[in-house]
Amino acid sequence: MKRRTKIVATLGPASNQAESIEALITAGVNVFRLNFSHGDADQHSRQAQQIRHLAAQLNTPIGILCDMQGPKVRIGSFGDEDGILLAENDEFRLDSATSPSAGDIHSVYIERIYLDDFAVGDRVLFDDGRIAMQIISKTPESATCRTLTGGILSSHKGINKFGDGLSAKALTDKDRRDIKTAAALGCDYLAISFVRCARDIEESRTLLSAAGSSAHIIAKIERAEAIDETRLSGIIEAADGLMVARGDLGVEIGDANLVAVQKHLIEITNSSNKIVITATQMMESMIKSPVPSRAEVFDVANAVLDGTDAVMLSAEAAVGDYPVETVEAMTRIIEGAEKRPLAQRSIHRIDEKFQRIDESIAMAAMYVANHLESIAAIVCMTETGFTPRLMSRINSSIPIYARAQKPGTCEIITLYKGVSPIYFSSENLQPNEVNQRAIDTLRMSGALTDGDLVLITNGRITNIGGHTNSLIIVRVGEKSDA
Repeated sequence: MKRRTKIVATLGPASNQAESIEALITAGVNVFRLNFSHGDADQHSRQAQQIRHLAAQLNTPIGILCDMQGPKVRIGSFGDEDGILLAENDEFRLDSATSPSAGDIHSVYIERIYLDDFAVGDRVLFDDGRIAMQIISKTPESATCRTLTGGILSSHKGINKFGDGLSAKALTDKDRRDIKTAAALGCDYLAISFVRCARDIEESRTLLSAAGSSAHIIAKIERAEAIDETRLSGIIEAADGLMVARGDLGVEIGDANLVAVQKHLIEITNSSNKIVITATQMMESMIKSPVPSRAEVFDVANAVLDGTDAVMLSAEAAVGDYPVETVEAMTRIIEGAEKRPLAQRSIHRIDEKFQRIDESIAMAAMYVANHLESIAAIVCMTETGFTPRLMSRINSSIPIYARAQKPGTCEIITLYKGVSPIYFSSENLQPNEVNQRAIDTLRMSGALTDGDLVLITNGRITNIGGHTNSLIIVRVGEKSDA
């Protein structure tokens, strides 16, 4: 059985050379994340060109996800110092009146606008919750805190408030510029950070469209307010998928609540026929270690069993000592988890009625594939990727091969769980030749052998999206006139 859950890897200093990117693709990466919190437009464009060039050389569709920085609230710097050491009960001041580079053991700069979000008694969290303080007094220009959990606080670390976060808007001026860059380099997915509501996605899509891109939008769920059921349903409806961004989300809602929220987000996104990525600290120990911890093995496996489309590597791939080994380890863990019968069964939408013909064909195909013995593969002819996305919501051990010729469709499909995108041109083919050619190419690649049963979906109107209306079963080696 081929691996179904996809792997997203972040490029960075440890992995952005051509030989490293090729090694990561060979190890199993399906989508590369370009982190717009670092680097500039020229750097991101060069990386995108490298990815496209290597993907073409390897004849392997690879997606590009551009991740916007968003309003990550950060403290100032400690000048030439690497950081300061804070002990429990130490007092420390957040000060908007000091210089942004004049932090010391007593205080550090923060923008005045964010001080209004804090009140006496609030818990303040730094560096994804590694350091915690409580505000004991406050003026319009500063907030004095008592350290609850100490440690080394370095320059420019993120700061957040436990419970409901800070009120910064999702899109910054930098993000608006970066969306134009992402569109220009031809991104397949655009991830929007710190989404609060559907309007953030709608604004992002308007900006993306104005820049000439039809990339799919991923809403990063990392604010407590975003998991309110009313807001969440609107976000899911407006976006093409979600990212469970567990770092900042865990800071805002607390670690104890994170497991249940992750499972709920994966479940509700799948039920809405959208895609979902699980991210943050999945293999963090492998930044410095060649093997994962047992806890990380279980973390990745549980996300797979919960039904995530993809798992994401951040610092592990971007700055870690073992980026390729990390991808190889993640591949092994995914394959192990997917051997469980739970990962191969589904009751998704079994009692629902469908509104569209292509939707009905997709669901019928998966039902037949899971219940008729000897089905070796599903071949889905697609223009937009919509039909294989619907298929990918159904757990199965049957591989789905999505054949697409429209530019960009295969790259979008790279994130769909259980779907292998393959470039396929049906130009100059008669309708009755398309299915046979698709089967022949899979047989030549070794994916099919004579005698296998193959389920094929397509549209009687070829090369036009939204017209999937046919489902047939053929036996490899027997000529088909369908």
